Amino acid sequence: MTRLLEAARAGDRKAAADLLPLVYDELRTLAAARMAAEAPGHTLNATALVHEAYLRLVGDQQFDGRGHFFAAVAEAMRRVLVDHARAKQADRRGNRPVRVALDPERLPAAADDPDRWLDLDEALTLFEATDPEAAGLAKLRVFGGLSVEEAGDALGIPRATAFRTWTYARAWLTTRLADGPGR
Repeated sequence: MTRLLEAARAGDRKAAADLLPLVYDELRTLAAARMAAEAPGHTLNATALVHEAYLRLVGDQQFDGRGHFFAAVAEAMRRVLVDHARAKQADRRGNRPVRVALDPERLPAAADDPDRWLDLDEALTLFEATDPEAAGLAKLRVFGGLSVEEAGDALGIPRATAFRTWTYARAWLTTRLADGPGR
């Protein structure tokens, strides 16, 4: 994958053509993992998530390797899920329920309540300003469906550092989400 990403970035059209099925399959795997624990009957399924994320990734997007690709995938899935949550919230026509704390380790349950995705998005945006590397690892874990080892590998950080960073990120997000909005 990294070799194809590099060749496609260098302008090799054959590599770009060979990359598309590989990228789509990888996206499908990540989306299926992300959506596997969602509530039955959820209006957004793995296929819809992968198609929306894929559409956001194609075009002029260039990847600087595997880590950049996974970061882009996680960000695209984040945007799709947050946009979906905002659309569901808009359907309520302003009747916003009380926010509740969200455990970053148990995020699949968030699909039942769109406000939880919005809370997480808000917390990640604030966290990104504080610690971009830890926020990037959290995005890969939460929205990309990667393990701590895979996320660390994608970001090029050692395994032990990835685990320490995830422990810190999880604590930061848990505290922020428990505090509620605007605090």
